[in-house]
Amino acid sequence: MAAVKRGLGPWAPLAGFGAVVVAAVGVGTWMLTPARELPVFQPGDLNPAVVDAAVAHVEDHRVLPFKLINQMGDTVTEADVDGQIRVAAFFFTRCPTICPVMTSQMQRVAARFADEPRLRLLSHSVTPEADSVAVLAAYADRYGADPERWWFLTGPKPHIYALARRSYFACLDEGDGGLQDFVHTENLVLVDARGRLRGFYDGTSEQEVDQLMADLELLLDAD
Repeated sequence: MAAVKRGLGPWAPLAGFGAVVVAAVGVGTWMLTPARELPVFQPGDLNPAVVDAAVAHVEDHRVLPFKLINQMGDTVTEADVDGQIRVAAFFFTRCPTICPVMTSQMQRVAARFADEPRLRLLSHSVTPEADSVAVLAAYADRYGADPERWWFLTGPKPHIYALARRSYFACLDEGDGGLQDFVHTENLVLVDARGRLRGFYDGTSEQEVDQLMADLELLLDAD
């Protein structure tokens, strides 16, 4: 038996026109919706409790120069990360509470962007007197850290604490980096390729680290 041909009826032209209108509206809305951009954080945008008074009015803040030693025993400076997007963390290897969670979340970021040479993860020890190069190397191995992408850093305590407080604004602006001073923060800080602060995230929260990775994608796409 031959197949029966059925027409679409008198509403067929209107249905086609409606589909065209819906598609046009969708395209127009997409073209008019601005792409999401990450803010560039200046000291004045942040909680004053984390900002040193000496830099509170800076209008073009960049991460300050540094000179530290990584888990391979190499001396590294800001020149070694020039042009790279960075995620900075502050931890210590003997920490039994938030640090293992943060480092596991950093491990997720490292795995997601394992083949991205424009990204560098920086984990700064806040107990450098205890976290020697050998200790950091063992800790890095525990998390499968690729030294080409992820550095665990040690150096003079006052220098590291100044970076945490006056460069990354990762913790309260209190203390002088002396013997009794101690930084303990869950914050991860996103820094763009120009050394500008672009985001702050709770490194113990999977949801916030998911947002960090989404924001990283934005920066990489814009780079």
